[in-house]
Order: sequence, then C-alpha cells, then structure tokens
Amino acid sequence: MTRVVADITVSLDGYVTGPDAGPGNGLGTGGEPLHRWVFSDDPDDKRILAAATARSGAVVMGRNLFDVVDAPGGWSDDLGYGATEVGKPDFLVVTSSAPPTVRLTGLDWTFVTTGLEDAVAAARSRAEAVSAERGADLDAVLMGGGALVGSALAAGLVDTLVLHLSPIILGAGTPLFTGTGPRELVQREVVVTTTATHLTYDVR
Repeated sequence: MTRVVADITVSLDGYVTGPDAGPGNGLGTGGEPLHRWVFSDDPDDKRILAAATARSGAVVMGRNLFDVVDAPGGWSDDLGYGATEVGKPDFLVVTSSAPPTVRLTGLDWTFVTTGLEDAVAAARSRAEAVSAERGADLDAVLMGGGALVGSALAAGLVDTLVLHLSPIILGAGTPLFTGTGPRELVQREVVVTTTATHLTYDVR
C-alpha cells in the first residue's frame, strides 16, 4: 500500500535549517551539521538512507527548497536525492508559478500550481503506478521544506512521519511544527546512530 511519508531532518530545538537559508546557503547559517548523518559511514545511517530512497515512488517539495537544489551549487549527479542509489523518482514542486528554466534537466519535474493537496494526491498516484510496475509498495515522500511538511501534517495528509533528529541546537531558523496544531502520533521505530536519532511515527 502506498503511504504518504513526511521525511525530514530536524535539530533538537525543532529547526530544519539555520537562519538565512536560501540558494547558495541551503541549510542556513550554522545548519551544515544537520545532514551529517546522510554522509555518515555508520551502517545504520547508510541502511536508513538507502531504504528510504528505494521506497520513494514520487517526491514532493516546496518552491523554496526547489530553488535551493536547482541553484548552482545545489544538487548534482553526485549529490542529491537518489544520486548514489538506483533510480530517481519523479519530483513534484508546490509553487504559485513554474520557474522559467530548470538547471537539473536530468530529473523529472512537475510544478503543481493548484496547491499542496493536489500535489500530494498526484504524488500518491504516481507512486502507486510505479509500485504496480515494480511489484513493490512505494511511498509518496514529502521531503520539505519545513513549511510544506508542517502544512501537510496540519491538513491531515501524512500517514507516516520520519524525523532524523540531529544532535545540534540552532536557536533560530526555519521551524518545522509552527501552526500544525495538536496531532497524535504512534511511535513505530527508534534507531540511534553516532550522528542522529531516527524516529518513525504513524500519524493518526
């Protein structure tokens, strides 16, 4: 069964970037250690990253995050979602208007201008189609940014929440849970590594 999975790295004090995040400074000031687990040699970190990528049938992101990854110095053939794994999923970007040009032409981009709910529905449909082709259950993944994940949680669009809790306190930046309201979670898995605590929850 295809799930909608929100999967994001967050600091101990609830930020997904440091201050002043943007193109050329994607993780914000002081935010570079957040994703240290992605480049770790810890076998559990590597297993979690590989498994998440392998289960990604389609990926949703916000426009601010797209502008970061598509900017010079952003994603490349060697760095980015699925860059070192087998295959790359389709990407859906929630935006008010499509950009005039796209640098990362080797990836499949769809710009959804009709809102987050439509983007999530389209991602789920694509993930289901890829699941049928491969004979395996794949996920529709919400990778960020923080506002997109928070909005999806608030709207009840998320089935599973995966947090990679980085041992860093940023003090300021892009918060994850602003405006989400109360939401009950069921804890399913905790994996502690040298660089992060990986937490998986079902969202009620």
